[in-house]
Amino acid sequence: MSFLYWALAIVAVIKGTLLLFGYLNNQVFPQPLEAEDEKLYLDELQNGSEEARNKLIEHNLRLVAHVVRKYESSGEDIEDLISIGTIGLIKAIKTYNNERGVRLATYAARCIENDGSMSISCYSPQSPVYWSL
Repeated sequence: MSFLYWALAIVAVIKGTLLLFGYLNNQVFPQPLEAEDEKLYLDELQNGSEEARNKLIEHNLRLVAHVVRKYESSGEDIEDLISIGTIGLIKAIKTYNNERGVRLATYAARCIENDGSMSISCYSPQSPVYWSL
């Protein structure tokens, strides 16, 4: 991956974390995009528009907050969960294929869940496994 891609991803994660704090302080995330606007931004994204990519990320951060609530009881910090979820959202937007007939939110929710569960399973302390012969 290029340095620019990772720099933009880090900026999006930081922005997502700041928006989460706003959400927790009773402020709100940007509203999800209307279907027509989402389609327009997805078409622009196919042409390489970074602005469209950023809009799609920004307007789907509410979805990240919603999905990572499942993992609040895992013991992970909510900030870490939001960061991991935002990375999942970025991956979803990068790999989304509009021609498969699945909505972006449905696909992104699955990607966010996958990243969250992988993170928890990889970084959670695990009990030793004893083998008996």
